[in-house]
Amino acid sequence: MPNSRQDLVDLPNGHRRLDTGSPWEPRMGYSRAVQAGPLVTVAGCVGLEEDGTYATTLTAQTRRCVERIEDALRAFDLDLSHIVKVRIYTTNIDRWEEIAEVMGPTFDATRPANLLVEVARLVDGALVEIEAEAWRG
Repeated sequence: MPNSRQDLVDLPNGHRRLDTGSPWEPRMGYSRAVQAGPLVTVAGCVGLEEDGTYATTLTAQTRRCVERIEDALRAFDLDLSHIVKVRIYTTNIDRWEEIAEVMGPTFDATRPANLLVEVARLVDGALVEIEAEAWRG
């Protein structure tokens, strides 16, 4: 189940990481997002709703992925307009248009670099996972 906690942690190497309280972060050894200089990298986000469930449509899951990325960026005082690259993983690339229904309008003004690939499976039966890189220019 998602956690609304967002703690920025300053690291000895000058980086900052975002801890959200997710049990997956320490278990898998990652952070929701990491800032290294002007670059903020947001880990892959699946379309998990606040109640721990997934929407049934690929479009709704994509929308939720983007919302979770936006939440992570907000902790660094950034927004979606700062994104320079997204990577999208889906379990059925033939359904790319459902993903595009969200991504096209969301990034119409900035048009970051983009990668879309099909994977065999995602965690807990998710249909899509998106990661992003943002630049504090």
